[in-house]
Amino acid sequence: MRILKSSFAVVERRAEHAVKFFYSHLFWHNPALRDLFPPAAEDMECQRDRLFAALTHVVAHLDDERLRPYLRDLGRDHRKYRVGPEHYAVVGSSLLAALAETSGAAWTPRVEKAWAEAYQVVADAMLAGALASQDPPWWEAEVVRTLRYGEDIAVLTLRPHLPFPYVPGQYTSVCSERVPRVWRTYSLGNAPRPDGTVDLHVSRIEGGRLSTALVRETLPGEVLRLGAAAGRLAFRREDRPASLIAAGTGWAPVRALLEELAEHPPDQDVRLFVVARDGAYLYDRPLIDTYAASCRWLAVTYLTPAPGQHRNQATDRLATALSHRGRWADQDVYLSGPPQFMDETAEVLAGLGVRPDRLFHDRVPLPGTGSGRGGRPLGFREWFLHRPAPHWHDPEARAPRE
Repeated sequence: MRILKSSFAVVERRAEHAVKFFYSHLFWHNPALRDLFPPAAEDMECQRDRLFAALTHVVAHLDDERLRPYLRDLGRDHRKYRVGPEHYAVVGSSLLAALAETSGAAWTPRVEKAWAEAYQVVADAMLAGALASQDPPWWEAEVVRTLRYGEDIAVLTLRPHLPFPYVPGQYTSVCSERVPRVWRTYSLGNAPRPDGTVDLHVSRIEGGRLSTALVRETLPGEVLRLGAAAGRLAFRREDRPASLIAAGTGWAPVRALLEELAEHPPDQDVRLFVVARDGAYLYDRPLIDTYAASCRWLAVTYLTPAPGQHRNQATDRLATALSHRGRWADQDVYLSGPPQFMDETAEVLAGLGVRPDRLFHDRVPLPGTGSGRGGRPLGFREWFLHRPAPHWHDPEARAPRE
């Protein structure tokens, strides 16, 4: 492990060169593989960032017992990219070539052996997960309804062609032929229905090609692809009071939880905090008000900016509202929204006494973007200046930090 980490410290200093060399080597020696990747340059930039973030995670957690389950799930999920058993060897060859090129004199036979063995462990775990899965690589789902709220929000109702298993609070990855071979992650906005349909709540991100296509262009009758459901935001019935906190279209998984609770009421009280940067993001307020009136166990608080104030005032108001509530040490708390919102709110909740093992949230990648500011992927130079937390397929399979 020490050899890999010290070797990777050398590679990190030339991350941009390492990843560009990797893809150049891969496509030069295996030109047919280029068709498995997004055609647009901006999407490949995001792909490069994700690759290096994943590599960083694996190196940092090689001795973590949770890494292997994560890799098995990752291998299962990679089938949607049409990755087959034959691809693991050629990817490994290009990865070692890129590491050798980047390491220079630090690349010794001992280092090469350590990397080759580590990659084989990773590849074996991913391949085992792919081969063991009984699920299809993806589910095709027809768009049966589109509801648009203003210019930048849409709720798409889909009917999967095959039964699509999930539990309330989970998310799925989505691909559209309008933006070929690009997958982005969206939460499922409803509890399972008898007709099998599912809702996706999509907020358009500036510069996000898939989110823009889903919100402004997608029509009933089109077919999207869905990846396997993931995430662990499912409601825990532990006979404790609970608080649900949602911001923006992070409302989607909380709505799914609320639907489940309305069908099977909890024994304890539930507090719901809905945060919106403007009125358009309270698009489901009539439904929430109906729940508040009919569910005696539910208390609802809306947080929006004051008229004429910056949208960030909504989160300031949330912090104030949370501080005025008590019993946080006794609460299970479910949190959903943009990554920065969740980080800031989790910090506030920790200060109020929420126990780390009772704070539940999945870090779902922002739709249509990488990890960058202002709705664009981070380039490698910015990645090193403002290093983001990686977004993982299964957030609880990595070392806890949330």
